[in-house]
Amino acid sequence: MSRQDAAFAAAVAGVLAGYNNTGGGHPCRQRWYPVTNLGATGVLLAAAAASGLTAADLGLTAGRLPAGLRCAAGPAGALASAWLVLAAAPATRPVLADRRITGLSWPQVAYQVLVRIPVGTVLWEETAFRGVLQAALRRVLPGPAAIAVTSGVFGIWHIGPTIAALRSNGVGPAAGPVAAAVAGTAAAGAVLSWLRDRSGSLAAPVLLHLTANCGAALAARAVAGARPIPAGR
Repeated sequence: MSRQDAAFAAAVAGVLAGYNNTGGGHPCRQRWYPVTNLGATGVLLAAAAASGLTAADLGLTAGRLPAGLRCAAGPAGALASAWLVLAAAPATRPVLADRRITGLSWPQVAYQVLVRIPVGTVLWEETAFRGVLQAALRRVLPGPAAIAVTSGVFGIWHIGPTIAALRSNGVGPAAGPVAAAVAGTAAAGAVLSWLRDRSGSLAAPVLLHLTANCGAALAARAVAGARPIPAGR
């Protein structure tokens, strides 16, 4: 383990821990969300290459793509089925009542699932966490420890967005719900990191992450009915 590798891993972890929790809610960044995060993806990949990480280290080799898709196909299919069940059962529909989505028109939701989520969220987060951070940590830590740290930082990453989501839905940012969300996203991050390690491809966590976020948005809007629910209610 070199000092340079350890410093790079610590720097990436620190930047990611603060990125979403400092200026994440700024109106300018929200307006240009996909463009901003696409640019951040490019910057982080350039930094990773300069640090000596290869495409194989990052899970970006074309040869591992089929393995990544096969590895995630089962979990992604199960998750998609779960969204369908939640949307179809009247007793579980309230779980999907997220005003950030139910207040949108269908064209706006289409933008979310075709542009904002794939480019602004999934591509950026998977490159940052399961790509660069996990690979950087693997150079200085054993595999399980690298996954644990990556997942922990992924949980911290979601503190700011969780507080914003709670406020959007008329719930105060109480410590309990925020802590639960951080723990939940850290656990989800561990699954994504495991898929990345098992398949050798970033395609595996990307596919599952897309299914989770896009499926949630489509299910929430579907159960809202034909007319959007005003965001202020």
